Order: sequence, then structure tokens, then C-alpha cells
Amino acid sequence: MSHIAYIGIGTNLGDRRDNYKKAIEHLRELPETKVVSQSSVYESEPHGRARNWFLNGVVGIDTELDAKALLKKLQKIEKGMGRKPSSGKGSVSRVMDLDILLFDTEVIDSRTLKVPHPEIPNRRFVLLPLSELAPAYKHPQSGETVSSMLVATEDATKVVLYRP
Repeated sequence: MSHIAYIGIGTNLGDRRDNYKKAIEHLRELPETKVVSQSSVYESEPHGRARNWFLNGVVGIDTELDAKALLKKLQKIEKGMGRKPSSGKGSVSRVMDLDILLFDTEVIDSRTLKVPHPEIPNRRFVLLPLSELAPAYKHPQSGETVSSMLVATEDATKVVLYRP
């Protein structure tokens, strides 16, 4: 069975541009998965405990993997790119962060995976690129569209189109 998922990409350590490109390449190499859409790349100011500006974007994929199998593949990509485990709560600097934002219209609430990603409505750096790819997508819990969440978000974090 085929699934449509949206994956958030973030990087703020090392060569951010190269990290971002490599993450897309790794996603293209996933078995039984096809990258079908890709947002613009945005630069966003640091938040939480992070100190460096992030590059962020979203890709849409068509995959035969279920959500938990996809999560394992994404974690393997992160680790292979040098992501270290983080301790404590809040955002920290990282070489690569890959998040399953949406997976069809599924709602998953397990210890290791929460879909839709619970922070979508609170993160301009996710909503901007996601609105490029799926503006009319309705959040399976709130019923709000991605576009309406972007308009309503109270996140004032600076997010600008990345121009290398």
C-alpha cells in the first residue's frame, strides 16, 4: 500500500547547504520510496538551546513503508550524517533532523512517534515550506488547513527564503 508523507528537514551544524543536499539524496535512495515534491529552502533563526541559524524545508514522498519503518530509515540517515543523541527538552543544534510531519491522514501517538508532528502549528519554519507543498491539507485532528495554520501561528521566529 502506498502512503504520502511529508518530511521536515533541518540542519544548523557544519556545511548546512551540503547537509541539506545530502539529506535529499539519502531520501531519494530509500527503498520503496519516491520523492515527489520539494519545497524551497528556508533559513530560520535559532530557537530553544540552538545557537546557529537553521536551513529548513519539507519534502513530500510516496512510500510503501509504514510510518514506523520510515522513522527507522530516517533515524539511520540522521545517524549516518553525524547526528548525536540529545539530552533534555527543547531544540538543540544538530547536523541533521528529519521529522515525519504528516503520514497520509493517520494519527499516531506512540512513545517513539507522534504523527501529525505535534509542533506543526507552532513552527513557522515548518509551516512555510509545508504550505508550498500541501496548502489545503487538513490536519487530521484540528481540521485546519496548513495555510490557515500558517496564518494563525503565533510563532514570530524569523524565517526567510535561503539565498546561498
